[in-house]
Amino acid sequence: MIPSSRFEITDDADVLRDQCGVFGVWGCREAAQICYLGLYSLQHRGQESAGIVSADTSNFYVVKDMGLVSEIFDPSKLSHLKGTSAVGHVRYSTTGASLPNNVQPLFTKTSKGKVAVSHNGNLTNAYSIYTRLKSNGALFQTTVDTEVILHLISRSQHTKVMDIFRDVLGQIEGAFSLVFLGEKYLVAARDTHGFRPLVLGRLGEGYVVASETCAFDLIGATYVREIQPGEIVVIDRSGITSGTIRESTRHSFCVFEHVYFARPDSVIFGDPVHLIRKEFGKALARQYPVDADLVMAIPDSGNSAALGYAEQSGIPFEVGMTRNHYVGRTFIQPTQKIRDFAVKVKLNPIRSVLEGKRVVVVDDSLVRGTTSKQRVSAIRQAGAKEVHLRISSPPITHPCHFGIDTPKREKLIAAQKTVEEILKYVGADSIGYLDRDEMLAAVASHAPSDFCTACFDGKYPLKVRDKGKFTLGTRKIKLYAEKN
Repeated sequence: MIPSSRFEITDDADVLRDQCGVFGVWGCREAAQICYLGLYSLQHRGQESAGIVSADTSNFYVVKDMGLVSEIFDPSKLSHLKGTSAVGHVRYSTTGASLPNNVQPLFTKTSKGKVAVSHNGNLTNAYSIYTRLKSNGALFQTTVDTEVILHLISRSQHTKVMDIFRDVLGQIEGAFSLVFLGEKYLVAARDTHGFRPLVLGRLGEGYVVASETCAFDLIGATYVREIQPGEIVVIDRSGITSGTIRESTRHSFCVFEHVYFARPDSVIFGDPVHLIRKEFGKALARQYPVDADLVMAIPDSGNSAALGYAEQSGIPFEVGMTRNHYVGRTFIQPTQKIRDFAVKVKLNPIRSVLEGKRVVVVDDSLVRGTTSKQRVSAIRQAGAKEVHLRISSPPITHPCHFGIDTPKREKLIAAQKTVEEILKYVGADSIGYLDRDEMLAAVASHAPSDFCTACFDGKYPLKVRDKGKFTLGTRKIKLYAEKN
């Protein structure tokens, strides 16, 4: 793998990032290879690091590193990962520094045996647990919230697997979709609110679990069902056992999974993502109609909503921008100054489509506004006569504390400016955000109260401690990085 330090790393500041993707395999030959393919399908959920831990009874094997799945794993590394069970992870960091020690799955020897864990979400009471464990002599090897779970497992007074995890997961708060690999079991669990998705599948005589159903398609697994909010599923040689952490009294599914995070070919919270996004686009067309010559998407996340907008409005859909799929995470900045280079290297307008046209541009969200401003400018430079920006989600006004890497509130443009001021800033002829109630109505299979919309309205479904972030403090993290 090429060290990223050799490159100028560019970061698209107008994109929210989901923390992670998780995958688990039980009772399958070539479990590590299956896990690798599953992680490949989930790469969109985290491009900072990846890892796999496999097990052959009491022997565990670990390969993990910073980088993309394709950069980290090769045939020799996969052949090292022996056994018929495995757990994998792809990561963006929302808690803890971007350090090799923080790459998941985390693996350790506990008093209950060897355990590896992959986590998607954010524990909102992790710091209080950390300080309590630290005062009782616990030694921490990472700066991520997930590690507190391993310490709690080791300190549990229970001996049966279901009882251990019911005890441990009952102590943590926040968002978590978790996959654990032990010496004789695979455990999948989801928080009682169900913030993050987690699904169960069947592969031959074995089982698989994943953040999204698209991972099952690649490996030929059959989708069985969702892991329910508050559910603990234990898979071992005797089969599957289901239990609960505690009763789930309120669902808080992250609506942003439908807006942006999940792949359009996945089924999330029981609904096909592509069709839900098309409904968002249709609702947007009804709410903000405009006379125009064509509808185009900001690829790729705006594609489904743009198709819905075009279908509802009767305005033709066109490919007005092309994406360079070979940029990857990093690229070398040119020595000469090229205006808006970071945007142009990824997306380039098609002049022959846009010149002289009134264009409706559909995007999934607007975070800081900087990238949208550059894209509107690029479309105008390509000859568009009018540019009407349509956003298939409401204005983002509050940070997320449940597993999304959101800028601080003062960096969110909708928290600082009115819609009219945003319109002036991005330079479009008009702008329209999808109304919150219209968005929730588009997911007709669930009640509006089943979704967490805190990033749009600031109504957090549970108490957030320590500002929702687990951290050892900037100075301690710096010292930790220098030491390691």
